[in-house]
Amino acid sequence: MRLLLILILIFALTTPVLAAEGIVNLPSQHSVSTTADRFISLLEKKGMTVFNRIDHAAGAQKIGLNLRPTTLVIFGNPKIGSLLMQCRQTTAIDLPQKALIWQDAQARVWLSYNDPAYLKKRHQIKGCDKVLQMITGALGKFALGATSQ
Repeated sequence: MRLLLILILIFALTTPVLAAEGIVNLPSQHSVSTTADRFISLLEKKGMTVFNRIDHAAGAQKIGLNLRPTTLVIFGNPKIGSLLMQCRQTTAIDLPQKALIWQDAQARVWLSYNDPAYLKKRHQIKGCDKVLQMITGALGKFALGATSQ
């Protein structure tokens, strides 16, 4: 019984939450900085290119504004992204991919990214289901690895 309760709790804490249409939000057990570090490390270990890490809170501070910790990671893999663009070239506007790691007003940390199913709908992608499934699986693994213990 205790094991079942622990499994249910783990599932509840690691299940992605869809908030705004097309955005997957996954709660993190780490700070924004640590979650971003872990996410980038996982991406690089899998051969992904990390194009940039943007600290929006630091940018706000430079102009005298306060912003809770908010970091954007821009990343991609031309081997996969190019396949998606071949299916529907307008997807290039959403590539490379982005992950937002941020802290909410209750000091909870989240990792958010665009749901590939939303990209399919937004760009009316046809005939690319295998590529979209690969992207969905990879994003889920990266996000879970960065946010969990």
